Amino acid sequence: MKYLLVAAVLGVGCAWAQSDPAVEQQNQQPKKDTVESSMAGSLAKQRGAAMKQVTAVMGKAPVPAASFFTVPWIETPVPFNQPPCDALPEPELNKLVEQASQQNGLKTELIRGVIAEESAGRPCAVSWKGAQGLMQLMPATSEKFGVKDPFDPQQNVEAGAKLLKQLITKYTDVSLALAAYNAGEGAVDREGGVPPIPENYVNDIQSKLPKK
Repeated sequence: MKYLLVAAVLGVGCAWAQSDPAVEQQNQQPKKDTVESSMAGSLAKQRGAAMKQVTAVMGKAPVPAASFFTVPWIETPVPFNQPPCDALPEPELNKLVEQASQQNGLKTELIRGVIAEESAGRPCAVSWKGAQGLMQLMPATSEKFGVKDPFDPQQNVEAGAKLLKQLITKYTDVSLALAAYNAGEGAVDREGGVPPIPENYVNDIQSKLPKK
């Protein structure tokens, strides 16, 4: 009888120790809500930090994405990455610009302005599109003008000046020629004028040209 009573007591204890599914679900729900809220807050902070970085790089706030995992937020990529080399020394650059100017009948300020906008004078610059060197020649352009090494300053400037001259001859307008150099002839032809170039490429270069 004693043993039966002990067993009964233990059985009741075990029954009370077993979890009620409904009660357990209620206890877990607040924890789940807390975790989800914490994750949402963390993602919001990460998104805010990323947006600040993009704004710092682009110089303007990007269009917000529909989702945290929707990328990219940048409408237009940065023109070129900071290459791991210094700008070409001014005396060397001036010599190349003068030679290209005389060979193609272009103003030195025009050639120098394109170089400044395209590569900031860095001969090893490579853009996100694959343009290379001081005047950011695309591989097809290098092949067209017989450039063996697009990172060679002389070859690059000579070919870039030739392309610029061809575009000026085609469009008979410096603004259109510059727009075609930067955005491509197809973009200029489709727009029937200067396409919307976010970095104000054309205006920046023309502002450096001597006034008539």
